[in-house]
Amino acid sequence: MAWLWVGAAVLVRAGRRGRRLPQPLMRSSALWTLKHLRCQDRQYLLMSASECCSGYDSNEKTFDKILIANRGEIACRVIKTCKKMGIKTVAIHSDVDASSVHVKMADEAVCVGPAPTSKSYLNMDAIMEAIKKTRAQAVHPGYGFLSENKEFAKCLAAEDVIFIGPDTHAIQAMGDKIESKLLAKKAKVNTIPGFDGVVKDADEAVRIAREIGYPVMIKASAGGGGKGMRIAWDDEETRDGFRFSSQEAASSFGDDRLLIEKFIDNPRHIEIQVLGDKHGNALWLNERECSIQRRNQKVVEEAPSIFLDSETRRAMGEQAVALAKAVKYSSAGTVEFLVDSKKNFYFLEMNTRLQVEHPVTECITGLDLVQEMIRVAKGYPLRHTQADIPINGWAVECRVYAEDPYKSFGLPSIGRLSQYQEPIHLPGVRVDSGIQPGSDISIYYDPMISKLITYGSDRTEALKRMEDALDNYVIRGVTHNIALLREVIINSRFIEGDINTKFLSDMYPDGFKGHQLTENERNQLLAIASSLFVAFQLRAQRFQEHESSRVPTIQPQVANWELSVKLHDEVHTVVASNSGPTFSVEVDGLKLNVTSTWNLASPLLSVSVDGTQRTVQCLSREAGGNMSIQFLGTVYKVHILTKLAAEMNKFMLEKAAEDTSSILRSPMPGVVVTISVKPGDMVAEGQEICVIEAMKMQNSMTAGKTGKVKSVRCKAGDTVGEGDLLVELE
Repeated sequence: MAWLWVGAAVLVRAGRRGRRLPQPLMRSSALWTLKHLRCQDRQYLLMSASECCSGYDSNEKTFDKILIANRGEIACRVIKTCKKMGIKTVAIHSDVDASSVHVKMADEAVCVGPAPTSKSYLNMDAIMEAIKKTRAQAVHPGYGFLSENKEFAKCLAAEDVIFIGPDTHAIQAMGDKIESKLLAKKAKVNTIPGFDGVVKDADEAVRIAREIGYPVMIKASAGGGGKGMRIAWDDEETRDGFRFSSQEAASSFGDDRLLIEKFIDNPRHIEIQVLGDKHGNALWLNERECSIQRRNQKVVEEAPSIFLDSETRRAMGEQAVALAKAVKYSSAGTVEFLVDSKKNFYFLEMNTRLQVEHPVTECITGLDLVQEMIRVAKGYPLRHTQADIPINGWAVECRVYAEDPYKSFGLPSIGRLSQYQEPIHLPGVRVDSGIQPGSDISIYYDPMISKLITYGSDRTEALKRMEDALDNYVIRGVTHNIALLREVIINSRFIEGDINTKFLSDMYPDGFKGHQLTENERNQLLAIASSLFVAFQLRAQRFQEHESSRVPTIQPQVANWELSVKLHDEVHTVVASNSGPTFSVEVDGLKLNVTSTWNLASPLLSVSVDGTQRTVQCLSREAGGNMSIQFLGTVYKVHILTKLAAEMNKFMLEKAAEDTSSILRSPMPGVVVTISVKPGDMVAEGQEICVIEAMKMQNSMTAGKTGKVKSVRCKAGDTVGEGDLLVELE
């Protein structure tokens, strides 16, 4: 479920509630100028798509039926706007996606092949057949897959089907990073120094890199989304980067051409949203700050940027529009820039599609970008001028992934969502997702669960709402990155705006370790965990009393529960007692009062610890005393026993830890691309053993020590799960 920004619907809804809206809203042809709205008036714009039956001129005819050539959250996002505009929709899907949310939302659905993307969502023949079968008049490609494929756009044009995006010339020009850079120079757009040609092989890559000067960025000419990109600091890394980038580019885009340019160290990644029509008009819709990244993929985005002043914003916007006009761009698109500490900015690339992070722009401008794309594709001119485009409030987006943030800031996780609950009950929260309880996160597609967006009157409010939203997000069945997202948004450097594309590696040089508890937070966690333990025990006693009611028994009344609580290898003495909804807990001699409704059946528990409000989740509880609690975003494993049980536990043998120095296990689910060793080979520490591809990203697995290969348990093409044994050393 998501909320969209609407026009006339706002007037209807506000009228029902007896609110008098500002006069500018009464102009039917104007942008629903949010600049005129008070903060409380803007809340009427945070509406569910299902509530929005207007906000669109019904006399402005567009299409009867649109096919969405995508899946997941972006397919759902497009369908919602189509429903608002009265347009019927067709979903395509692979066989494993047959029960997906986007399939259920659409009016029609067509299977286009098996799970691998090359045989389904990239299968142009099957998609074209689906278009003919359903008689769709237009196709919205979303992002990724075929969204920037000029051949697909040509196929549609040949069948008189409208491609909801720019024309093939713009896709070709901007989709090719080499050509786009040359065009940017011609349009007087600032560009990064580099080699303006295709790199033929690894030797030429090394030669070019030396001429440019290290560090350099090796990236796919036809790429995007962080795939096919590597930073190289020396000749060896250049050779490896050329190999991996070309393989990833071929796998993701069917084009292994690479280019090399100077890598600007410690930059910000700031992009400008542009919107053009077929009548020569083009606008810039302000910027998005996208500097928080891992492996060149964005994690947290916001609009506007805390770093830009109005002069720099205007200069970047005008250059972005100049580039769009140079290629006669007619749709929504994004011009990406790298910005240094002195606010010098350099053209990076142009994405000729809707961006993943487009919702933050919708929040601060009031525009529905999907609706604008549909209007432009039909041939209508833009309804707005540059002066109409406001910046109202602040929006933040977190990409919630099925990833383990403790492994390289996020290696993919797969599984089935056993429980899933979005925090849409909170004010100013939007969730763009394409999943539901029971949905599978597979190895075949991007591991994104959702895009979590919060909006506020200013950055402080938007960030606070994001913090609350992350705490109230229930995701069970897969590992997720909420702990990392929460740590980013509460980080003092991030709050101050002191960020760059190396933020994560700078803040966590030894890898992400989760939230580091202060002494006060630790005591709060221990008190909450102890209260939960006692609450569960009391519930069990009540159940036993109910079951044994036919044979009356006398239950001992425990006034004080003496507990032994282990957290992070430290054992704490806790004494807890309860009076109604409040527990009095003494942690290592410090007394705290913990109050809650203690609804143990709920996945979320709102708890007050001495007046401080916390939202926690009890993820698991075992009879042996182990309890997993999500607290401040991070999952903590707590071991709680009564004093007597703790004394007895000392006599229990502990399971010996596995010696992992001689084995290589897969850190993630994926497909084995190559095996570089065989039994009997000698390998050195750090030497590549194999390559695993997961969600189209290739990962080199290396030996943990020097030794002889004893056995190889996999081969190229095998599908492996997280923890599967790959290679064993003697």
